[in-house]
Amino acid sequence: MNESVKPPEAEGDVVQLRKIGNSVGIILPKEMLTRLGLAEGDRFTVVRQPDREVKLVPHDDVHARGMAFARRAFKDYADTFRELAK
Repeated sequence: MNESVKPPEAEGDVVQLRKIGNSVGIILPKEMLTRLGLAEGDRFTVVRQPDREVKLVPHDDVHARGMAFARRAFKDYADTFRELAK
């Protein structure tokens, strides 16, 4: 019963959204970039998760094109997929 409660910052690194020109971005400290193996210019896809969480996934052009194709197919054939799901 002698467990201490960790503050939210203890769960992971805390970063803040900041205004950069006309946009908003996240500034990652150099130590974090090194630890995560990231570099300036790396591209990510933002995946929305439940409860306002986000997941950054390395961007894959082939996967992105495949997903765009699938989204178009689901939209164009929505009635067909709805019937198949019954």
